[in-house]
Amino acid sequence: MTVQVSLAKKGLKCPKCNKSCSKHDSRIRQWRHLDTCQFSTFIEAEIPRVNCPKDGIHQINIPWAETNSRFTLLFERLVIDLLQDCSLSVVAKHTNLTWDQVDGIQNRAVLRGLKRKKKKQLTGIGIDEVAYKKGHNYFTIVHDKDSGDVIHVVDGRKTVDIDTFYEAWSGYTDGITSVSMDLWKAFIKSTKKHISNAEEKICFDRFHVAGFFSKAVDLVRKKEHNTLLKMGDSTLSKSKYDWLKNASKLDGRSRKHFMKLTKLNLKTARAWAIKETAGKLWSYTNKTWAVKMWTKLIGWMWRSKLKPMIALSKSIRKHFYGIINSIILGVSNGRAESINSKIQKIKKMACGFRNVERFKNSILFHLGGLELYPN
Repeated sequence: MTVQVSLAKKGLKCPKCNKSCSKHDSRIRQWRHLDTCQFSTFIEAEIPRVNCPKDGIHQINIPWAETNSRFTLLFERLVIDLLQDCSLSVVAKHTNLTWDQVDGIQNRAVLRGLKRKKKKQLTGIGIDEVAYKKGHNYFTIVHDKDSGDVIHVVDGRKTVDIDTFYEAWSGYTDGITSVSMDLWKAFIKSTKKHISNAEEKICFDRFHVAGFFSKAVDLVRKKEHNTLLKMGDSTLSKSKYDWLKNASKLDGRSRKHFMKLTKLNLKTARAWAIKETAGKLWSYTNKTWAVKMWTKLIGWMWRSKLKPMIALSKSIRKHFYGIINSIILGVSNGRAESINSKIQKIKKMACGFRNVERFKNSILFHLGGLELYPN
């Protein structure tokens, strides 16, 4: 179904300077509109171009569509609504559009939103990486801890990649009091370069630190398990995940059996005890006591004669300031992990992305807190 629209031939204005101009020529254009009685509907009109003495030849503005778009404003709003919950291919199928046409609407929505979004002074940010395909291929995601919105997405996780965020937000990071991150060197180096007194603001995420403790425990268990098996002892068989869980999360028979293992004279049991103690130290609120107890834990790790724990103690000592900051400021990167899971959902919904830029646009579309709709 095609609806033909006639435009007034007088009162033409330049779309750039809004001054009255003479008509240069005209061309017939067509726009996809909302369906009528289940029929695809198009608006057709002969659109004049004006010859402005100042700005040259331009097509006049159309009230029902944006410049260079072949869809009406209402139709683009419909597609944007559908894209909130469906993949590009599903939306293309149900709107009878090509995949590229739907992608173009999404891209325009993101560009529109980024143009409208005004930067504000940041007080707290979180930095995390997200793998976008197999191998060492990562995005670095920066989010505003106050709003929870993703404010920067960059391909890569090197220092120069993180620098792009601080450079883009120069002048808006002076009020930052906390920067939550994992122990990735590039994150630390870039933050120290751009944020004053960074060692008082960098907060290492407790869940990433806990992950290092779990990894150390598992390394101790693997080595000891292999040693015991050579002697015909299967004490540690099928106990891997019990050692990695928090003791409070074990229940029933598994807890009873596991607690017996923890009381045996095992290296793994000692490593586990260190891990469990470290988990409890995050509850401190007094800096003096937090420093005292973490220092005591580091000493225990150093004297444990367990190589993975000794190596971890060196890393903890090196990054001690960020752990204490996280405890005292009560900051975690939990929201970043939530964003990460939402990104994986977007990736799954699309059955993966072959184009990096399209993946970045999708992240900003869903998680950027942008005003996506056309006026």
